[in-house]
Amino acid sequence: MYRILEKEAVKALENAVSALGWELLDKIKVEEPPSSDMGDVASSLSFQLAKELKRSPMEITQEILGKIETPSIFEKVESKGPYINFFANNEKFSKLVLEALDDDYGALEPKNTKIMLEHTSANPNGPLHIGHIRNSIIGDSLTRILKKAGYEVETQYYVNDMGRQIAMIVWGLLNPDYVNYEMDEAGKPDHEIGKLYFNVNEVMRAQPELKGEINKILKRYEKGKEEKLGELFKGVVEKCVQGIKVTSERLNVHHDAFVWESTFIKNGDVERILKSLEGRIKTNEVPYLDLEEYGIDKELILARSDGTSLYATRDLAYHLYKSNNSDKMVDILGSDHKLAVKQLSIALEMIGGSAPEVIFYEFITLPEGSMSTRRGVFISVDELMDEAVERATKEIEARRSDLTDNEKAEIAEKIGIGAIRYFIARLSPEKHIVFKWDEALSFERGCASIQYSHARACKLLEKAGISETIDPATVMDWNLEDPAEIELVKIVSKFTTVIEESARINRVHPVAQYAMDLAGAFNKFYKSVPVIGSDKEDLRLLIVDKARITIRNSLELMGIDAPESM
Repeated sequence: MYRILEKEAVKALENAVSALGWELLDKIKVEEPPSSDMGDVASSLSFQLAKELKRSPMEITQEILGKIETPSIFEKVESKGPYINFFANNEKFSKLVLEALDDDYGALEPKNTKIMLEHTSANPNGPLHIGHIRNSIIGDSLTRILKKAGYEVETQYYVNDMGRQIAMIVWGLLNPDYVNYEMDEAGKPDHEIGKLYFNVNEVMRAQPELKGEINKILKRYEKGKEEKLGELFKGVVEKCVQGIKVTSERLNVHHDAFVWESTFIKNGDVERILKSLEGRIKTNEVPYLDLEEYGIDKELILARSDGTSLYATRDLAYHLYKSNNSDKMVDILGSDHKLAVKQLSIALEMIGGSAPEVIFYEFITLPEGSMSTRRGVFISVDELMDEAVERATKEIEARRSDLTDNEKAEIAEKIGIGAIRYFIARLSPEKHIVFKWDEALSFERGCASIQYSHARACKLLEKAGISETIDPATVMDWNLEDPAEIELVKIVSKFTTVIEESARINRVHPVAQYAMDLAGAFNKFYKSVPVIGSDKEDLRLLIVDKARITIRNSLELMGIDAPESM
């Protein structure tokens, strides 16, 4: 809704320029000034016109001010040097914002654009671990933002069911005497698969001559003629994916579809792609694409020497499928995939597909010794969540002795999962993250501080006897006086603008920063502005209610629950 101020300012400037007989520009620049002392919207129009009019920006500003008619949404328009600054009429603007804001606040107009967004897609050879979690959280949060921005989004998990890792697990099942590990049927299936995979790796390290067995299994599986072998591959992957789904659900991460890699072998897509590339394929023991003319030294190998397909070729078929069934593709990938994406994008263009938009992220690590639950090859997401909830429980117990054990457990779950998601969402994907518990679970600086502001708003409304959304028609006096309440309404009004911008740049962290700013503004309002019993009680309770909705909706965009009590 903040865009209303910008649009009204632009319209007033266009009318002033026309009244002066000057040629209208394609786009008049307006922005939010760095300080509220400089207004709510500022324009550098005079700088834009200076070159064409061959006059100083100061002179141009004075002429524009002489012709401008102040829109009713503004209290005044004045210059700050050559800049033209618009100051909102707080009474009219707050009424406009608070009357329009409903439970679905933030939802933008439909874009009639379908996006296929792939995220997580971890190999099904064990549980999700800390190396995967940033992918999942960025992908799921961005999906929520894009949907709110009006896009149709289908999220997909690309299941690598044909890789060497799965063949190694199958080999382990076929050769139990070598592996010396029997999976526990009562254990979480992805963890059990991971333990078996680890043991097979140990066998292969000790006896490298056995590695050829894996290639043989892959070749037999790809031919698709052995029903028992196919069932083994399918069973391993299904078990692992089942466990991954449980982990994802607890993390509030969702996928619309799980697309199996083998689909593109079985339906003939990989074979058709190789045929369509025949004129470009070179061979030197293995078929490959020479990409040197595109500035890439490393060739794209399309198959193994024994004729079996590679991940790259199957991924090419998958992306062609996505390209043909969406208006736009978005992939979430680690920064180590940059070369592979360049190769894939060039090959896609060769076969008539479009390149994906890729969000590359840097990796996440834990400080040494910060996890007490396991010392192993990796930290699983399940362990990370358990640790977060355990730490949150201790914090809740120290603060709220009045709660039942069930209430503590429910709140701790929301705080713990929220802490993980927010800590990762708050930074741009280009930045490396060291996960720090004290920061993540901080009630002053972390996600808990945002959740706490929501709980505070709920408590205040409950104390006032309000159990449903307040009708703005009950407010008689719309005059805002306190700077804290004015600032809170203005920050609330910016929510749709933040969603619009986040969707435009495919980034989550602007929403995370907005949520923190909003919570900070609400907490300042809560501490300094009297509500219940004040002569502005109706208006201020309405502000509390609308701030509550906005905080909740901003948290929802990051897959974070908003507790009503903390």
